[in-house]
Amino acid sequence: MKLWPIGVFTSIDAGLGVPLHVAKELGVDTIQIHAPKQESRSPLHVSKLLAQLNDTGIEATAVFGGFEGESYADIPTTAATVGLVPPGPRAARLEEMKRISDYARAIGCPVVALHLGYVPHDTSSADYRDIVQVTRDLCRYAANHGQNLHLETGQETAPDLVQFISDVGTNNLFVNFDPANMILYGQGDPIEALQILGSLVRSVHCKDAKWSSQPGITWGQEVPLGAGDVGMERYLMTLKQIGYEGSLTIEREIPQEPERQKAEIGHAVALLQQLSAKLLA
Repeated sequence: MKLWPIGVFTSIDAGLGVPLHVAKELGVDTIQIHAPKQESRSPLHVSKLLAQLNDTGIEATAVFGGFEGESYADIPTTAATVGLVPPGPRAARLEEMKRISDYARAIGCPVVALHLGYVPHDTSSADYRDIVQVTRDLCRYAANHGQNLHLETGQETAPDLVQFISDVGTNNLFVNFDPANMILYGQGDPIEALQILGSLVRSVHCKDAKWSSQPGITWGQEVPLGAGDVGMERYLMTLKQIGYEGSLTIEREIPQEPERQKAEIGHAVALLQQLSAKLLA
């Protein structure tokens, strides 16, 4: 098995990811892109980005959607505001994700992704059926562009996510697995979750966290890669066991401290290179 490409979460004009020039300086192979603002998706901006990617040799593997009005201030606020689940902005956010799919097509990226939000647990409820339908709608739109849709882990347990993907019933709905989010949200052991999701995992984040004293009630704490409770060697070993061959995309969310963010991502690159070489030798 060849070494996994190493990537980083990036932002073009705003967001939590590092700028593209920092990705170049870090020497990574791939990026996931936080979808830029609408005014930064013009043909001119697309041409500029494509030229930059061509110049650096970096591949864009996913475009992540996000929405105005979302807040991760605490777990209840996240449940009320994030993704396509909140009913008030749902229709507008669905249309925004379709525009993001258009943008991903323009830059030649085969994956769009997002935090869907807290899906209702009652699978017989009208609310649950509505979320299934809106996700199916988005999947079909992405399929017309030859794209897959990836749902990032965090809000759901692994068995619930498997059930939801089955209920949506399209062949282009998969998982962007973030092990730290399983800890931050208190939704289950990340290694066990990864084993359950198995071949549904088509992209991953490499991020670390420590458990809250009240999992699922208060946030856990995000920490530098290797300093948390994920267990990065065990995480990579499990990725190997499930046959994962995509990128290892580092996400470190401290945009207010760019130099520290860059340094910690650089450390993460070195750690992943070391562990990958050990496990895939």
